[in-house]
This record gives sequence, C-alpha cells and structure tokens, in this order.
Amino acid sequence: MSDASIALEDATTRKVAAPLRSSFRSKLDLVVLLAPMALLMLAVFDLPLLNTAYWSIDDSKTGTLTTRFYSDFVQSNVYSHVIWRTLVVALEVTIVTVLLGYPLAYWTTRLRPRLRMLVLGIVVMTFWVSILVRTYAWIVILGNGGLVNKTLLSLGLTTRPVEFLYNEIGILIGMANVLLPFLVLPLYAAMIKVDGRLMQVAETLGASRTRIFWQIFFPQTLQALAASAILIFILSLGFYITPAVLGGGRFPLISNMMDLLINRFAQWEIAAVISVVLMTITLSLYAVYQWLRERGQA
Repeated sequence: MSDASIALEDATTRKVAAPLRSSFRSKLDLVVLLAPMALLMLAVFDLPLLNTAYWSIDDSKTGTLTTRFYSDFVQSNVYSHVIWRTLVVALEVTIVTVLLGYPLAYWTTRLRPRLRMLVLGIVVMTFWVSILVRTYAWIVILGNGGLVNKTLLSLGLTTRPVEFLYNEIGILIGMANVLLPFLVLPLYAAMIKVDGRLMQVAETLGASRTRIFWQIFFPQTLQALAASAILIFILSLGFYITPAVLGGGRFPLISNMMDLLINRFAQWEIAAVISVVLMTITLSLYAVYQWLRERGQA
C-alpha cells in the first residue's frame, strides 16, 4: 500500500472518529452536569419513599419482612372508610372546582386584553396568600356570626345560623377555594389557543352560539379540562390544613388520620402502608394526567 493510500485512510479514520469523540464528550459533560442534581433528588425524594415502602413490610419486633400490616389494613373497616371518604371528598371538590373554574376561565377569554390581565392577576394573587390564612378567613366568613349567616338572617332566609363549619360543606368550600387557580390557569391557556375562525365560520353557516360552544369550542378544551380535573383530584387527596381547621377534627381524611397514627399512636407501619397505597393511587392518576396532557399538546 502506498504512502498516499495510508495517509488517506488515516485522514478518513480521524474524520469519522472525531464526531464520535465529540458526541461521547458531550454526553459525559451532560452526565457530570446532571449528577449532583440526580444525587440530590435521590437523597431528598427517592430514598425517603423507598424507606417508607420498607417500613410498610418491616416488622420491627421480629426484624423480619412481612405483609401482616397490609393484611391489617385491608381487614380494618376504619382505614378503608377514611380512604373512601377521602376519595369521595376529592371527587366532590373536583366537581365543584370544575363547575366554578370552567365558566370563569371561559369568561376571562371573552374580556378585553387589559381587563383580562386584571382578572388573571387576581387569580394569580391567591398564590401569594398563605393557605393557613385563607383557611382561617373562611371561619370568619362562614361562622355562626360570620358574614354569610348574618346576611341570611337579615334577609329572613333562615331563622338560625347555618352550620357551614366543622363538617363536609366547610371542607369543600375551603379546598375548592385553594385549588380553583390550579384549574383556571391551565384551562385559560388551552382556551386562548382555540382558533376563533372556526366559531366565525360556524356562525356564518347559521349555527347558534350554544351549538358553537358545545360542538366546536368545548371539545377542543375537553382534554385540558380532563387533565386539570385529574390534577385537582390528586392535590385534594393530600390536603391536611384545610380539613383539620374547617373540619374541626370531626371529619378526618387520610392526611389527618396519618397524623394521628404517627404523632399520637406511633403506628409507623400502618402509616407507611397508607402512604404506599396513597402514592400508588397518585402515581396512577398522574400517569393518566401526563397522557392527557401530552395528547392535548400533540
């Protein structure tokens, strides 16, 4: 083989190998860059979850692994009743939030730009106020001597104060108030993407506004509505402050029951079992939420 052929082969080899080395170096730099964050996520989030899952099958008295705590959980009517109540309350809160949030988001899209920004600003401002402060504010509003009951009594609509607090009604009102922005903002973002020319064409063809809304506008926002509703349901499952304050301990949900199991009765194993069950439900719903969200963006 001549010197020219050898030189040409070496040059070709270097030309092919250079992109491979560059690609490997880029991947290595990316791994080095992400490694500290990955280790932090592992230490702060993943290890506690794995530890909780281990507690749910670890018998501290015998030092062996067991499924006895899961059996106790399944056979107990108390735990299943509280979990079922939590799921029902989460569903009710989701329905109330959807019934209030969808019209609000739709109404916001119909406003003039300046007024629209004002309404969105008011919605976003709720994130600046502590949930604890907002929850206690409902006690002032809904109490026996609160603004709502005074108005009802002065109008003669009732002869005695209505019990809004320390029951399911108060919890629903408080949780819906906290979660409403989580539905309104994603829905608004989906609604402003709807092509207005479709409604104009339908109106030109003689369709009524009601028909245009239900057959053209609503179907295009349905996926965003479903994804936002699932997100509201997920967030409702783990609420602690609002049920504890507005429920007054008379209407405990999962988070309140776990507080009792850990801080008062020191039953860490059962609390870990409930955590694993709740985490499984949440991850399943989150997978559905992500699927709907990706379909909406496609």
